[in-house]
Order: sequence, then structure tokens, then C-alpha cells
Amino acid sequence: MESEGTEVIRILLVDDMDKIRESLRSILATYPHFEIVGEACDGEEAVLAVAQLKPSVVVMDINMPRLNGIEATAWIKRTYPHVVVVGVSAIATEYTCQLMKAAGATTVISKEAVEQLQNVILETVGQGSRSTVNKRKGDRRPSTLIHQLFGPEHFRDKTI
Repeated sequence: MESEGTEVIRILLVDDMDKIRESLRSILATYPHFEIVGEACDGEEAVLAVAQLKPSVVVMDINMPRLNGIEATAWIKRTYPHVVVVGVSAIATEYTCQLMKAAGATTVISKEAVEQLQNVILETVGQGSRSTVNKRKGDRRPSTLIHQLFGPEHFRDKTI
């Protein structure tokens, strides 16, 4: 599924609602550069899926049961800093968007604006996973803000 000189972008979709994942899949599947490699319905499944499926991009809902998108993003970015995380939310506030970006998401878009998702993914992959958080080379800790909000127990190295 590779066209001339174009690398396929492997995408993991994470949302607790089946219909949203179906919608995201149908939108993104129309683009030849994208390969949907899997889906997860919460942050815990997302963390496991990233380890198994090795996506280059994770499209991550913020509000989910068991492990929310902010916590899952922080774990993924700490463990796999090269993976690009794009947050999506129907009810994101400025505050939750800031938390998601602090956790390592390159951007957060509204679920009502998912038609922009293709461009957002192409732009963020093109930039690499530049993050405004944890700029020191080799620093794989979650941002201080996320660490303060959720406490250190969420970020200790654990076997999942």
C-alpha cells in the first residue's frame, strides 16, 4: 500500500464509542497514505495496542473509561516518543486541551472537525513528533503539570 516515495502512515484509533471509531476509520481509510492498523476502546487498550501494532500515529479520544486519553498519551509518549498522538474530543475545554498537549499530543481537534484530521495527521507526521513539552534530550518523563495532576504513581515504570 505504498505509492511512489510515499511512506504509509500507520494509524491506531482510540475512542470508547464504536460509532466514532467507525466514522474515523471510514474517513481516514479513503486516503491512500493511511493504514488503520487497529482500534482501542480505552487508554489501557491503547497502551497495549501501541506496543503490539507499532503505529506512527494515534488518534486519541480524551474522555474514556479505565485510563483516559491524557494519561494514556503521557504513557505512550514517555515509552514511544516517536509516536505522534493527535487528540480528539467532543467536549474538550481549553484546559483539557492544554493537559492533552502537556501529555505529549501534538494537537487536539474537535470531533465535529474530523474532516480536518487528514491534514492534521499529514502536518504532524511531516513535522516529526515535535513537542513543546520535555524538550531536554533523553527526557522521557511526563510533563510536570501532568505529573502534578495525576501523581507519580501513574508514571512509574510498570508492566502493563
